[in-house]
Amino acid sequence: MFDIAILGGGQAGCAAGVYAARKKLSTVLITESFGGQSIVSPGIENWIGDKVIPGIELAQKLEGHVKKYASDDFEIKEGELIVAVEKIDDGFLIKTSKGEYRAKTVLVTTGSHRRKLPVPGAEEFEHKGITYCASCDGPFFTGKDVVVVGGGNAGFESAAQLLAYTKSVTLLQRSDRFKADAVTVENVLAHPNMTGVLNAQIKEVRGDSFAEAIVYEVDGKEIVLETGGIFVEIGAEPTTAYIADLVDLTNYGQVVTDPRNQRTSFDGVWAAGDCTDGLYHQNNIAAGDAVKALEDIYLYIKTHSK
Repeated sequence: MFDIAILGGGQAGCAAGVYAARKKLSTVLITESFGGQSIVSPGIENWIGDKVIPGIELAQKLEGHVKKYASDDFEIKEGELIVAVEKIDDGFLIKTSKGEYRAKTVLVTTGSHRRKLPVPGAEEFEHKGITYCASCDGPFFTGKDVVVVGGGNAGFESAAQLLAYTKSVTLLQRSDRFKADAVTVENVLAHPNMTGVLNAQIKEVRGDSFAEAIVYEVDGKEIVLETGGIFVEIGAEPTTAYIADLVDLTNYGQVVTDPRNQRTSFDGVWAAGDCTDGLYHQNNIAAGDAVKALEDIYLYIKTHSK
């Protein structure tokens, strides 16, 4: 029986892990991988202490910091997917794709995952012309006319990357305005090989063995745009299905927390990071909220010890 089970290996999970180890709490940290969604970013400029750091490098630093504390009292279970969290008499039972673990308390830091394009052909052509990571897969589309779906900061950042080696980029945004920062929108749309389309309702992805066209509608007119690749940046969904029967969630699937201490609706369970209903979701905030939660968990364990 561990004092705490930390679920997730992103910024929040790693920050909590370091604090749990330093407070000598018996800990199991369970994660599918380290680094969170920022691992795909070519350059993070707002992680405090680094003027700019590639996402993969940040992930490696987080992993290295946590693994420094690996011991009999601090176990790290990597490559395991959380399946369920259940209440048992003396704590919680955490079921994963590879095993089961018991802990007195649980800290949920499983973040979020990319929202998939919900149209015919999207699932069929995933990894066959449709990708969810421009920095990972962009070079494979060198010299091609490509499409970015999504007009937020992530969409425009992906477009900016792709303009460096593709023939052209067309960005499709479903609403009547681009949601990225104004200066980003202005700078990216100024590129001669860049086109932005508003009010574009995606209908279908077509192709043979590989995606060859995206079908969208603007003001009732259907447009079939031939393309050599489709990059989807339409946001993320919290990874919380495994705990939905235990704690209160918002309509968007976010864990409802008390911002003072990150407690959830169920006694003994805390949450931090992008999986929560926190007003802002950023790397530094995720780490800070996880530390806040860990401090509260430490007091909880010490005052509830038999």
